[in-house]
Amino acid sequence: MSDGPGIRLHVTADLGAGAEIALGRDQAHYLFGVMRLGQGDALLVFNGRDGEWEAEVAGAGKRAGTLVCRAQTRAQETPPDLWLLFAPLKKARTDFIAEKAAELGCRRVLPVFTRFTNSERVNVDRLQAHAVEAAEQCGLLTVPEIAEPAPLAKVLDDWDSSRRLLFCDERRNAPPAVEALAVAPDGPWAVLIGPEGGFAPEEVERLRGLPFVTPVSLGPRVLRADTAAVAALSLWQAAKGDWR
Repeated sequence: MSDGPGIRLHVTADLGAGAEIALGRDQAHYLFGVMRLGQGDALLVFNGRDGEWEAEVAGAGKRAGTLVCRAQTRAQETPPDLWLLFAPLKKARTDFIAEKAAELGCRRVLPVFTRFTNSERVNVDRLQAHAVEAAEQCGLLTVPEIAEPAPLAKVLDDWDSSRRLLFCDERRNAPPAVEALAVAPDGPWAVLIGPEGGFAPEEVERLRGLPFVTPVSLGPRVLRADTAAVAALSLWQAAKGDWR
């Protein structure tokens, strides 16, 4: 084996001592063609259920391969129950949000279409791949689920009221997020970020009238939507999540 595994790989197979992991073409190309691993080399694997394991390359080919789990390096951890709802942006900035949502410990990411959403196409598979890559690189043990996009109105119709919703209102006439979160209850939460054009008046009216919604301001400056997502998630993790 190598001196110490520096590569992490997300897999879907069950993990345990002696468990074999069959690699598909893309993962085999990455490990053996790009990273130049060979038989006997070590890496870390995780699946979001069984913790992190050190694995050994048992078979290496151009289109397939096999890993064998040797020892658990970290027990499974459950991240705080935090979701992110955001209006899709242009491709690169939507990719950025998916990546940062993973890094900041979200369990689920829901693209939502609002009245002023300026992007109507969402490639869920690409966003999921960005989330996986972020989890691999940042030492995470779980990868957030990227949900299929849906209209905001439909999402609110089906909402479980036991989950609080942090509504980031760009009009800045709501309490500062840090103050609102300090007195807000613990439990499952979601953060809602609007589109570049802001929320429509009827959307704001509905959100402010819902009992599970907490309207907040993200400060004295108007933030770009992708910046607002990072700021709001960071504030929540500091006040209610695992940054405490």
